[in-house]
Amino acid sequence: MALFPPLKKEWEECLSKLMKKETIICIVVVIVIVMGNVITQKYTRQSVEILSNELEELKTYLNDKIDKIEEEKLNEEISKAIDKVKGEWESRHDKLAYYIEHNELEKVEDNLTGLDSLIRTEDYPQAIEELDKCVFVLKHIQEKYAFNLENIF
Repeated sequence: MALFPPLKKEWEECLSKLMKKETIICIVVVIVIVMGNVITQKYTRQSVEILSNELEELKTYLNDKIDKIEEEKLNEEISKAIDKVKGEWESRHDKLAYYIEHNELEKVEDNLTGLDSLIRTEDYPQAIEELDKCVFVLKHIQEKYAFNLENIF
């Protein structure tokens, strides 16, 4: 043992440097993961908020239509509103698909398709139910992918 003390010291220094590099790499990876989660969470929250607001606007038009208020103008407004919702969904769907399960996104897509067909057939009470389901699924997606301890563990 007395013959190799310098090697032991060099070995410890080498291990110490290696551990510092590994620690730095781990910290960088954790920071990148947290930043990515914050960015995706913000985009998800923003998407859900925009789509929910547009769906609520559509719901007011549908309720007015059921109450027979200004029917001629409402047909055009309802058509514009559903087209706006579908366009917004199509523009956000691709980005959301990167980090949200596809079956969750398909639920929203199914609800929007059902909503569109019910509006086109003028079944407004059923359309409102489908609209409420769509809002519920959007809020569920937002809660499910939120960055909190409950979802981590």
